[in-house]
This record gives sequence, structure tokens and C-alpha cells, in this order.
Amino acid sequence: MTDKADKAAKLDAADELADLRAQFVLDDTVYLDGNSLGALPRSVPGRIEDVVRRQWGALRIRSWDESGWWTAPERIGDRIAPLVGAAAGQIVVGDSTSVNIFKAVVGAVRLAGGGAGGREEGAGVRDEILVDATTFPTDGYIAASAARLTGCTLRPVAPDEVPRALGDRTAAVLLNHVDYRTGRLYDLPGLTAAVHAAGAVSVWDLCHSAGALPVGLDEHGVDLAVGCTYKYLNGGPGSPAYLYVRRDHQPRFDSPLPGWNSHADPFGMSADYAPAPGAVRGRVGTPDILSMLALEAALEVWDDVPIEAVRTKSLALTDFFLECVEAYVPAGAVESVTPTAHASRGSQVALRCAEAGDVMRRLIARGVIGDFREPDILRFGFTPLYVGFGEVERAARVLGKMF
Repeated sequence: MTDKADKAAKLDAADELADLRAQFVLDDTVYLDGNSLGALPRSVPGRIEDVVRRQWGALRIRSWDESGWWTAPERIGDRIAPLVGAAAGQIVVGDSTSVNIFKAVVGAVRLAGGGAGGREEGAGVRDEILVDATTFPTDGYIAASAARLTGCTLRPVAPDEVPRALGDRTAAVLLNHVDYRTGRLYDLPGLTAAVHAAGAVSVWDLCHSAGALPVGLDEHGVDLAVGCTYKYLNGGPGSPAYLYVRRDHQPRFDSPLPGWNSHADPFGMSADYAPAPGAVRGRVGTPDILSMLALEAALEVWDDVPIEAVRTKSLALTDFFLECVEAYVPAGAVESVTPTAHASRGSQVALRCAEAGDVMRRLIARGVIGDFREPDILRFGFTPLYVGFGEVERAARVLGKMF
């Protein structure tokens, strides 16, 4: 046994989250891609069989009431809330991340009184949206569409430059909490405060942070937030995303997609739209029940799991991986682009190397599952609920044999 393998065994023996691994369907591979698709919780297949055979097959339409289908978006939102530092009643689950970003960005501009027709007498016009220049492409596409719709100008800005870029024309700012390529964690409290000081509205994309580290939406006064559920929350491929609307904004949140599910009286079938109170006004159409209830079952693994403990293990896993990479990988073969400082690191490690796509293919063939990002990034995600230190050591050891 090597020194690193011995250290891994000791770390695994002391891991307070180690027993959670048994709640997932796993195999002999080292799965370091949970930041793209989380592993399957064992509770999900049986729940889906019940949903299909009994709730849909036997109860049929009665399940909207008797099985709680109609209230699932808010009920599941309340299960997610503690994981992102939100009180109940502020998160609604449904639609994709992209659709929710569109709702949030347009809603943010409207909350700021910005865009075409948003100017009040004697007030300046807020006709600018700032977007994270390093963002996942969809966020940029959606922000551009929201800008066209609202009559705003879109300005891509690096997150670190946001405080200097803000001005009295800024209506909304869309930022990623964790950079999807590098794993860099941005300063949500500080950037949110800067946005508010400029009189603008913040929108945060939590896709690569929720379920991996504390977010503190309520504590830090975030206005609106969006996140997916198929990464660290393990909801399954295509599981529905969620929308957070801070409680004091809810009476004024004006969704650009006012579907019948967000109507104050959805079964009244009125020709005129009247928004429901609370976070419900973030709903649009009929909920995607099968994937939504799979997500609800998946979230049960979080019962009594403090997000602070998850963060502690996440940092320990990524620290140990970098330590093992240094020990096993020939000097100069890879370069970490993930910050070493804990305050600036999410729950992934990105390594730059030549022929990264080929290296990842060979890693996968050897049972180490990560992913590749153009043009030269090996990306490894560390899900504390089911990744152990022994697997981390093995991944780095196999990586060292690629060079």
C-alpha cells in the first residue's frame, strides 16, 4: 500500500458521511462526474414504480389530489430550500434551468423598473443587463433574448469586474455561483451586496453549487436564483429545475411566462390572468410529474445531512485529489486551473493538459469517469455523499499512468 493509499484508508475510516454511499446505485468505477449527472439513489426505482403502477395506473386523475401531484412543485421546493439556505415558501420546482433563467432575468428587469417603458418620471432608465462573461452558454443565450424582449442592452462582464461595471443604468445581473469549467467559486455575498448598492436586482445560477456547499440565499439577500437538480441533488437526467423568488419580491414578481398553473384560480379558466400569491407565480404549465416525483424520492438522501458537513468533505476530497495528482502525475503534464484557496473553490477540480479529450477517453476505459471540456480541460466532480477518499487516490493514480 502506498503512502497515499494508506492516508486514503484513514480518511475514509474517519468520514462521517461514508454510510450515505450505501444509499446509491454504484459499481466498481470511480464516478467523478456527479457535477454533470448525479448517481441514482436506491429509493428512486421503487418510488417511480409506485407512481406509474398505482398513482397513474390505478388512481389515474385522482392522483392530482390524492397523491399530491398538484402541490408537488412547492412541496419539493421546500425540500430543496434548506440546501440553498432558504426558508420555506420561496422555491418552486418545474421547467428546465433555461426556462427558469428566462423567467428570472425578465422578472428581475421588471422588478428593477427597467427596460422599455420602465422609466418613471424624474428617474433614470435602467436599460442594461450584466451577464457573467464566463457563463455556461445557455445563460448567455437566454440573457440575450431577455435583453431583446425588455429593450435592454446586454453586457458580458467577468464576475470580478461586476462591481466596477455596475451603474445607474443596470437593471439586472446574472451570475454563476461556480464556474462550470474551472470550478471557481465566486463571492455571492459580496457581489450581491454590490448589485444592491447599485439599485439593481441579482440573479444567481446555482447549478454547480447547490448540494455541494452552503449558498445562503436568505442570509445574503439574493433576489432571484435558479438551479438544476440532476447534478449534486441527484434528481436524474432531465429532472426539473427550480426558481427561488425572495419572499418580499413575490408580490411584484412578474413572470414573462404567465401560464395557467400560476393563475390565482387555475381552474376558473378566466380569460384574464391574475397571478397566484407567493412563489407559485413562478409556475407555468402542467408539472412533469414522473421526473418531479423521482426528484422528490432522490432528495430523501438529504434527510438529516447538514450542508456544512458536505462542504467540509468536499474540500477535503478536492485537497486530497490535488495532493495525489502532485504525487502521481509527472511534473508539467497537467496544470490545475481550479483555485487552491478554499474560499474560491467549488466541488470540482479542472486540470489542463495536452490532448485532454484523448486522456479522458483512456481514463474512462480504465474505470475513472470524469469529463472533458473544450479545448483542453479534464473536469472531475466530487460528490461528497458517495465519493470516498480511496476512489480519489485511485483516480489520481490511474491519471498518472496516462503520461
